[in-house]
Amino acid sequence: MSKAFTRETDNDDDEDGGALPPLPAGGKNYITPQGYARLRSELLHLIDEERPKVVEVVHWAASNGDRSENGDYLYGKKRLREIDRRIRFLTKRLEIAEVTDPSLHHGHDQVFFGATVTYAEEDTGVERTITIMGIDEADSAHGQVSWISPIARALLKAREGDVVKLVTPAGVKEVEILKVEYPAPVAAH
Repeated sequence: MSKAFTRETDNDDDEDGGALPPLPAGGKNYITPQGYARLRSELLHLIDEERPKVVEVVHWAASNGDRSENGDYLYGKKRLREIDRRIRFLTKRLEIAEVTDPSLHHGHDQVFFGATVTYAEEDTGVERTITIMGIDEADSAHGQVSWISPIARALLKAREGDVVKLVTPAGVKEVEILKVEYPAPVAAH
């Protein structure tokens, strides 16, 4: 059988690319307006700029003849699969995105999506500050947690001064909510 008719089977067709956790069953894909804009910008960049450049390189490399040992061609085809997989993933996530503006809760002391919460662990007194974000935008390196994370689920709907139970692998911890903040609404011009 000709190699042209064989399917590459190195799991390049995983729909999510393993980059982000799946949405909970029946859950919504909550995301902030800024997160939505960032993902949409990435999608447009891939479609309008990066993919056409790689296609051009692959086309040039293919015109050079023998493709079996052509690094530009082989790498380019692999990169195209990665770009196409990311485009499919972003398209699906943006289609089901539920854009939620956290500034609507500005001035409130109850924890909802988009809140920045300062809490203290009751047993150690250690204070932490986190922002509850969408699955596709949370970055733990910047103190952002997904709304489906255990700490976010424990804090959601509680208020400043409340003590909530957080279930961890080490057991149940009590955390006290010290402060709840939301971004200020942006004034329309």
